[in-house]
Amino acid sequence: MVRILGPRDEFLRILERDLAADLLVRGNEFTITGTTSDIQLAADVITEMVAIVRTGQGLSAETIERIVTMTASPEVASPAEVLTHDILSSRGKTIRPKTLNQKRYVDAIDRHTITFGIGPAGTGKTYLAMAKAVQALQAKQVNRIILTRPAIEAGEKLGYLPGTLNDKIDPYLRPLYDALHDMLDPDSIPKLLTGGVIEVAPLAYMRGRTLNDAFIVLDEAQNTSMEQMKMFLTRLGFGSRIVVTGDVTQIDLPGGVRSGLRAVQEILDGVEDIAFCQLTNRDVVRHKLVGRIVAAYDRYDATLADAMGPQRSRVRR
Repeated sequence: MVRILGPRDEFLRILERDLAADLLVRGNEFTITGTTSDIQLAADVITEMVAIVRTGQGLSAETIERIVTMTASPEVASPAEVLTHDILSSRGKTIRPKTLNQKRYVDAIDRHTITFGIGPAGTGKTYLAMAKAVQALQAKQVNRIILTRPAIEAGEKLGYLPGTLNDKIDPYLRPLYDALHDMLDPDSIPKLLTGGVIEVAPLAYMRGRTLNDAFIVLDEAQNTSMEQMKMFLTRLGFGSRIVVTGDVTQIDLPGGVRSGLRAVQEILDGVEDIAFCQLTNRDVVRHKLVGRIVAAYDRYDATLADAMGPQRSRVRR
């Protein structure tokens, strides 16, 4: 019960805040009062919390909030099943999906040769893809990991960068290195990079290659052109798996260039063994404020589109 209620009843206070039912705890028993639906929801939430604790996994304030959100959702899913799905354990840290859509994304990677993870910043698209890549390498399902992204500035020009070619492209690839350090022993990473077991390279370096027995992750795919996307996808070789991630609301391509990630959803829709997974602001797993920022921008864009709609109609007429 101590693990369910949290330190100084922190988790109980979250339940009291987020659930409409009234909760009374005495000893090892909960007494729940309220409407039938409110009682049922509260009982389901507590049941899921108990199921997670019984696996040996600890609870946190963030986990409690996610359990309440998922249990209240009309979609049929067990929060305990989602939140205890281990992908990778490294250096005392276990990487798991934290939302239902993240679990669907991870499952899609397991079931399909090519998977697209599309959603706003902070939804774990790249991080989970890289965790699956490291898992596949450790399980000897692939012989190497290839991580790539287009070398496009995010809305500003960096100008001339001094140093070697690697020094020049390193700023674009740094987020991928950062994720690797979370998942592998830092001392082993230079050896894996030097030996070619892990390759981190700009997208331009993929042209002309056939990638066999590899787990390939293309990050920031919204900044690929249609030609680059086609080039990348046709690098697929035997025994390989591809995950493409991107956020179509943050495109940094020059004006007039259509995003390859936008176009590929239309071109490959319905093609067998290819999955498209959509994540939303509800799947943001960074600071709570990031989810609110993403949601605010979505509302602003929707308002702007509604305002522009009549003007477009008048122009067409």
